[in-house]
Amino acid sequence: MGIRTIQRSGSRFYFNEDFPEVKYPGVTSVVGMLPKPFLQYWAAGMVAELAVDSLEFIERMAERDRDGAISYLKGAATRYTKTRANVGSNAHDLFERMIRGERVGRVHPDMAPYQRHFAEFLDHVQPELVRAEDVAWSDEHEYAGSFDGILRLRLDDQGKPDPKGDPALVMADWKTSKNTYPDVALQMSAYAHAEHIIAPDGTRTDMPDFDGAVVLHITDEQAAFKPVRIDEADVFEHFLSLRHTFNWVNKVSGTVLGDPIWSTDGALVTGTQRRGK
Repeated sequence: MGIRTIQRSGSRFYFNEDFPEVKYPGVTSVVGMLPKPFLQYWAAGMVAELAVDSLEFIERMAERDRDGAISYLKGAATRYTKTRANVGSNAHDLFERMIRGERVGRVHPDMAPYQRHFAEFLDHVQPELVRAEDVAWSDEHEYAGSFDGILRLRLDDQGKPDPKGDPALVMADWKTSKNTYPDVALQMSAYAHAEHIIAPDGTRTDMPDFDGAVVLHITDEQAAFKPVRIDEADVFEHFLSLRHTFNWVNKVSGTVLGDPIWSTDGALVTGTQRRGK
């Protein structure tokens, strides 16, 4: 049987239908254990921008429904994230169809720039698709995750695309976020260092050895193809430390404090107080 996913407490878990008792956290959920103090400032900035750009609207809303206006402002970052996630999902679907050779006709105007940039990438880099949208599975370290693609490229001595260059097998990822961030290396190293690949029909094969990893960053304005480090010592080992942190947060931390072996039963009542009653 194939691999299924479930959401629990904000994290994604993968499980094989033949062994439903075995549930492994998703790679992105593990990478999410990285501290991200900048997010609070980003979220505050989103609220501030919305408030300043919509002063009259917010004022009219607050006059009718103060709590509703507060909720609307508080949800600014969440709404933006959801919108970007929808764009990313639609773009990934489009990219998979294109790299598999499916003829893609007219797309929604919002997707047209992504289609154009990806077509330029295919034309210039000429990647050979080896696998796409399969699951990387690690029993040794107990994690899993869906990767975007495994590609075979031809690269020159400087690592740039060259039809006459040497072949290289790479783990590939597509990003449609505002920028590419270092944690993509943790994500891709996890995929590349997993022991197995599981296809949609449940077929399990060994993960191959890679020559490296690449990320294709595409927005509606530009595209950039970048190499990504996935070496074991500096990158994968840090992912494994986050895997331990995930286990601490989701399993161990709730067990370390026992029931009180001594506590106050409430406010102290003195003998004088008792006799005075």
